[in-house]
Formats: sequence, C-alpha cells, structure tokens
Amino acid sequence: MFNIEEELKKLPDSPGVYIMKNKSDEIIYVGKAISLKKRVRSYFQSVKNHHPKVAAMVSHISEFEYIMVDNEVEALVLESNLIKKNRPKYNILLRDDKQYPYIKVTLNEKYPRVIKTRSILKDGGKYFGPYPSATAVNDALDTIKLVYPIRTCKLNLNKRIENFRPCLNHYIGRCNAPCLGDVDEKDYMDMINEIIQFLSNKDDKIVEIIEGKMKKAAADLDFEGAARYRDQFNSLRTLQEKQKIVTASSSLDQDVIAMARGVEEVCLQIFFIRAGKIVGREHYILDDIYNEDRSEILSSFIKQFYIGSAYIPKEILVEEEITDMESIGKWLEIKRGSKVSILVPRRGNKVDLIEMVRKNAMDMLNQYGDRFMKKHRENMKALEEIAQILDLDEVPNRIEAFDISNISGVESVGSMVVFEKGEAKKSDYRRFKIRSLQTPNDYGSLEEVLRRRFTRGIQEKEMLRESNMEAKGFSSFPDLIMMDGGKGQVNIALKILSEMGINIPVCGLVKDDFHKTRGIIYDNQEYNLREDSKGFRMIYKIQEEAHRFAISYHRSLRTKTMFKSELDDIKGIGEKRKKALMKHFKGIDRIKNATVEELAQADGMNIRAAEEVYNKFHKKEE
Repeated sequence: MFNIEEELKKLPDSPGVYIMKNKSDEIIYVGKAISLKKRVRSYFQSVKNHHPKVAAMVSHISEFEYIMVDNEVEALVLESNLIKKNRPKYNILLRDDKQYPYIKVTLNEKYPRVIKTRSILKDGGKYFGPYPSATAVNDALDTIKLVYPIRTCKLNLNKRIENFRPCLNHYIGRCNAPCLGDVDEKDYMDMINEIIQFLSNKDDKIVEIIEGKMKKAAADLDFEGAARYRDQFNSLRTLQEKQKIVTASSSLDQDVIAMARGVEEVCLQIFFIRAGKIVGREHYILDDIYNEDRSEILSSFIKQFYIGSAYIPKEILVEEEITDMESIGKWLEIKRGSKVSILVPRRGNKVDLIEMVRKNAMDMLNQYGDRFMKKHRENMKALEEIAQILDLDEVPNRIEAFDISNISGVESVGSMVVFEKGEAKKSDYRRFKIRSLQTPNDYGSLEEVLRRRFTRGIQEKEMLRESNMEAKGFSSFPDLIMMDGGKGQVNIALKILSEMGINIPVCGLVKDDFHKTRGIIYDNQEYNLREDSKGFRMIYKIQEEAHRFAISYHRSLRTKTMFKSELDDIKGIGEKRKKALMKHFKGIDRIKNATVEELAQADGMNIRAAEEVYNKFHKKEE
C-alpha cells in the first residue's frame, strides 16, 4: 500500500521529474522540479490555495514516482518525452502530434534524388522545409520532375551499374537513366545544384530556363511544346508566389508563435519563415477549462512542438516571456547543434510579425473555435449523461467498443473502435481475424478478441515501463467497454477481465424486436434512453462505427480470398517466392509444367522449395 505521507519524507532535494498516478496506475500528470522535495510536497499542502486544475488533479493522486537527473535541462527533456509518451490527463496537450514534411536532396547518394521525408537525419542529405502540408511538398516535387529528368528510383547506384535496367520513366522522357551508366555525373549534379538553388529561394534559373524554352518552342511554331512549357512555368511561379517575403534578412530562419484566448479554448498559431519568407503556418486549438497562465501554455506548446520537430530554426519569436525560457533555450541549442534565440520582440519589424501571427490566431479562433467548442461541449454532455446513468465514478474519457462480424458463417472477424472525449480515434482502431474457431460463435469470438486485446495491452505496458517507446493503442486502457450485445456479451467481457486482474466497467446494448438499440445494460440492470438524448446519440454513433469497421474488414478479407493463387498453402512458398515464380515463368501453367531444376532457377528458390511446388502439381493418384 502506497503511503503518501511516508513517501513524501523520502523525496530528495535534487532536480528531477515527478510522475503522478491515479488508483488505476495511470499517469495523470508529469512535472519537473529543481527540488523534487519542495515541489512534490507543495501539492499536498494548503490545498485550498491551489489552482482549480491542481486541486482536481491532487484529488485523484493515489501514488507518485520520481526520477532524479543532473540538471534542469535534462529534467525538461525527460518531462517532455514522458508527456509525449503518456499524454497525461492534467498536462497541457497538443491535440495532434504532427511531423511536418520536408524536401530532401539525397546528396549522400550517387546521382541524388529529390524526395519527400518527415524526418531529418545526419546522413549527408540536404533538407528544405518544413512545409505546412504534404500537398505543398508534392506540388514542388511534381514541378521539379517536369523540368529535370532526375531519377526517382531507390537503386543503389554505387553498385555495378550494368546490372540495372531502366524503368518506365526513362522511356517516357522523365528520367535520363543514370542506372545505364552513360550519364555524365557532372551534368547530373549541375541539375541537382540548380534544384537546390531554387528550393533555397536563391535562384530563379529554373523559371528562366522554362520561360526560354517556352518562347523558343513558340518561335519554332511548336505550339504543343510551348503549351507544355507554359504549364510548367505557371506551376513554378505559383509555387514561388505562395511564399510571402516578410523580412529583408534573406538568410534568416524563424518560427513566430502567438496565441488567442477564447472562453474555454486557446488557439496557438505558428508561422514558419525560411530565408525571410513565410513558407507555411499551422494552428492548434487547446482546451482551457482551467484558465491556465499564458506563459505556461506557451511554454508547454514549445516543448511539445519541438520535441517532435525534425528542424529547429535559428530564431523563435514569442509574444511574451515563457516559463523555463532559459532551460528551453539550452535544450533547443543542444537539439539544433548551434545557437538558438528565443526572443520577445519589443519594437520594429519583429513586433509586426508577432502582431500578424496573433491576428491570424484570433481569426482562426473566430472561424473554428466556436464550432470546435460547441461540438466538444456536446460530446462532454453526452459522456456525462452516460456516466450519470451508469453511476460511474468519472466521466469516461476513452471508450472502446467491440463487434463481431461474419457472413454466412465465413471469415469471422472482430473489431475494436476507440472514442476519446466523444470523438473517434482511428489511429487506435484494431482488427482481429478469429483464429480459434472454425464455425460462427459470437461469444467465443468475443472471448478471443478481448483476451488478445488485453494480453497485448499488458505486454505493451510492461515494455513502456522498461523502454522509452511511446504509448501505443493497446497500452492505453479504456474507462468504459461497450459490447454490441446484451447480458451474455457483457458477462463474457467481465469474465475475461476478472481472469486477467483488470477492473474496467463494461456495458452492453439492449435491442428491441427489430434489432434496434433501445438502451444499455450495466451491472445486470437495463437502462432505457430517450432517442433524442445526447447520451443515446453518442452510444448510437459508437455502435454504428463499430459495425462499419468490422464489416469493412470482413469485406477486405473476402476480396483477398477471391484472388487466392494455386501457389497458396505450398510449404516454403511465401509471397516473395510466389511473385518470383510468376515473374520467371510468366504464368501458372508454365509453373505446373516446369521441372524441379527449372523451378529452382527462379529468384529465391532452392531445390527443396522447387520439389514442394513440383509435388503439388504432380502428386500421383493413390
């Protein structure tokens, strides 16, 4: 039994990170401290003077842990990683953890490529971005490929080039095929350097080249060619015009961050400025029901945003002093590998930048904040109604719903859909192909699905404790489980959970004679809901999504079954060997008529595998 008073006496007077947990052993808050002893003890003293959020959090603390570190910067990094990994309920959280796309020129390769990537590695490549959307990156890449016949394949051209054959791009004039070995490397690198100059906003040579080709084609009366060059020219101009020049410091990379505050929400806006031009922006709308301090919100945003960012700019502009400004600056310098300035502008052009970003944040809040918060409030009222009806201790933040689908007894499948704060969290959806049963059995199928789901969840929780990996879908346990059926399915779920030592409320859906949901069954009691109530609409939405997800999986399995090959179920023949055999022999009939020696000549085959294939089609009648 964890004794908070006794454990408080053992706290060290040193820097570190503390982790607050509730009675379900879930992490509900992560914080850092210069002195763990003073900071953690402060939560349990003078409770009446606490901020409302702190008071709410403390009331749910069942135990705490701490990790000692050497300094404040290490504490900040560890705190940020733990928040990202566990997403505690009482920390300020970004709604989504976006990783922005970049354009990479693979200078670490012979005959470099120009590709899209979402991570920056110290591999010798040259990176441009971040771009606010994949669409912007795709537009740039498509335009570059129209102008320059550079390769897009992943071939390792450091190998002997004569081993390769050109792809379709070569035959349609989109690649000059360096894989053939007859492309001058200097000429190729001249193209790459022009692309780099264009992406760096330092040279309009690509535009000038296309414009010259367009005029020449028109002069030669090649109107079809002129039209093609005109389209390329327009694409390049459009790409350049998307970038607004905001500063004369053409070499400066900046991020500008400001916020606007609503009644129960905050909009944070970040503008990306590269080489003095705005290349994109992004916004985040956060809950603010506890009316957090502005500097704390900005500080939390910066830590969470840059912990997952592949690129740190030289300068970050913020509208006011932030909490932990000095230690955040040191951390970002370590991450970037060079000086990073976090500035609060007081005058001049940088103040104008902050004001522009703040106005955009307010505009975004006016456009989307009300709509978002209205939906959020409706969801919370629906969840509160469900919690009240079922007499739950807390409003369920995470609900998991399970469904089984089979058609005419074929291919039974299970589905798990997840809703957090009343919204579908599709990244945590899971599908299960029933393995243990050959005939339709909904109870048996549900038992298998639940056992697999929570066994995997327990395993992932153990892995999380022992490693630095992020929380995955199975490791997050629900506050409420919803079964598509009634009392029988609920009892199956409770039995599995009891066997595994897990305590989670389980409810089921009660149907009328027309198989239409009329209420909930929970703790052996049926609760009817009005169809126009928010709680009923929430339940119906979750149920329909579970049905849809299970049926879509079932259909995909049936489609795959329709295209089964005669090579399936042959010992030692997997997907790679099947493809290799079909590529080598150009058809199933030739495979059937081939000798063992001929079969063994296909890529990846050996005599043993060849014999298995031969015996499949030449088995003697007994």
